[in-house]
Amino acid sequence: MSADTVNPIPLLAASLRLTAVPTAVSCSRMFVRHTLTRWHLEDHIDTAALIMSELVTNSVRASGITDTDPKSWQITAEHVIGIQLRAIEASLYVEVWDRMQGVPVRKNPNPETEGGRGLLLVEQLAKRWNVYRPHVGGKVVWAELPLGLPVESPPFDQEHTPLVLPTDIRAERGPVEEQARSALFDQLLKTTVDAMVSVRMTDTT
Repeated sequence: MSADTVNPIPLLAASLRLTAVPTAVSCSRMFVRHTLTRWHLEDHIDTAALIMSELVTNSVRASGITDTDPKSWQITAEHVIGIQLRAIEASLYVEVWDRMQGVPVRKNPNPETEGGRGLLLVEQLAKRWNVYRPHVGGKVVWAELPLGLPVESPPFDQEHTPLVLPTDIRAERGPVEEQARSALFDQLLKTTVDAMVSVRMTDTT
């Protein structure tokens, strides 16, 4: 079978670069709700938003500013995280990029310990999760959620309402913002190609 005979499969994708500060967590939930509503995947909003919250919290702690009221002079062009949602075949992917190399570690806190349960929660809610190393550096932590049925492409004439976020939460353009953009596209491209190859192999067996 030649490449010319491979039919593309529906893919829904949306990404955003945010300033790596604590308010990015609530903004990431807004992004999930806005995007999945637009994709008519409302049944998965709560679970995806919770997973996104945990992954963004880890990324902000690793690469951003944890002060709940950061001053403008504290925030630099390096304080960037990237978030992405993808729906392909019968799976929804929640993805978060940050510039740090360290892999998040699943902890086993005792009942009296506050916090430290983020990845335990992700493991319970997601079909699977892992870390991807994009060629531009940093890491993408991703989690997969089953959708039940394959997604369909939305109509081309569908209206798109912009997502309104608080002022200054979107990351400013610069080298790290571009790195985040490239890393998420790298993840999207690789996994989409993998999915298309998997479908083709299934169709030929």
